[in-house]
Amino acid sequence: MLILGIDTATAQVSCAVGGHEGVLASSHSIRARQHAETLTPAIAFTCQQARIELSEVSVVAVDLGPGLFTGLRVGVASAKAMAHALRVPMIGVSSLDLLAFAVRFTPRLIGAVVDARRGEVYHAFYRQVPGGIQRVSGPAVGPPDDVASEVLAGGEDCLLVGDGALRYPEVFDGLHQVEVADAELAYPSASSLVMLAHARALREQWVKPWEIEPLYLRKPDAEIGWITRESS
Repeated sequence: MLILGIDTATAQVSCAVGGHEGVLASSHSIRARQHAETLTPAIAFTCQQARIELSEVSVVAVDLGPGLFTGLRVGVASAKAMAHALRVPMIGVSSLDLLAFAVRFTPRLIGAVVDARRGEVYHAFYRQVPGGIQRVSGPAVGPPDDVASEVLAGGEDCLLVGDGALRYPEVFDGLHQVEVADAELAYPSASSLVMLAHARALREQWVKPWEIEPLYLRKPDAEIGWITRESS
């Protein structure tokens, strides 16, 4: 079983290929507002590095968000089109799950925080469990102060991961029980996507391409702006 993972929910475009042997190849790049232009060459490069043909892929996995509206739409639409063309099933995973999975070995509470722009973040909290992580709250969207308040209310050590935590250091630096993960873990990883998708694929927890829906949590910025103008 070979799984192609596609992640464009944030500023980073990431692809990976893997299966029973683990992740065979992956690539990632950040080119502002060029998700559509970057994705297809990235998939071709990743398949070349893994020494496989695209026709060998048996499952397409995709990051469902939440994240940047345009990037998320590009990734989900491309993944659905590819799965339809290859006639293979799909698996969707939240970007917040992917961030938390990358730091799954910490015994602390994990807060996955994605920059939502407009002064807000997408966030969810997780705990380590045998074999991975378990979500304990969220996903939600709101100001970064909401994340800080939830950590303070819980009163336990917490590891925050994601570009949303890195963007607002003034909110989290003063919290002695909080550590923010390194910048190299700021974005969801297609490698994590392949690993999580493989576990679900073994349990046959896949869906048809037309059943995949992105997780937005908030209206697109353009629509918010239009509503604001109408009500002013």
